[in-house]
Amino acid sequence: MSAEKSKIDIEVSNLGSIFLFRPHTEAARLHLEEHCPGATWFGSALVCEHRYAADLTATLQSAGFKVE
Repeated sequence: MSAEKSKIDIEVSNLGSIFLFRPHTEAARLHLEEHCPGATWFGSALVCEHRYAADLTATLQSAGFKVE
């Protein structure tokens, strides 16, 4: 992992109809697990429908996480 990637808490990948939120820190992973109960995970990434991705990103940033 590059130094730049290690500075972010959550990496977001746009796959069209879904977004993947991949936590890079333990705090970010725990936050997603606690605040998104019943969410679908694809490996280590939380799966989010495209219509909710902007709100989830804003909520995570409001909680102090760096999201890219």
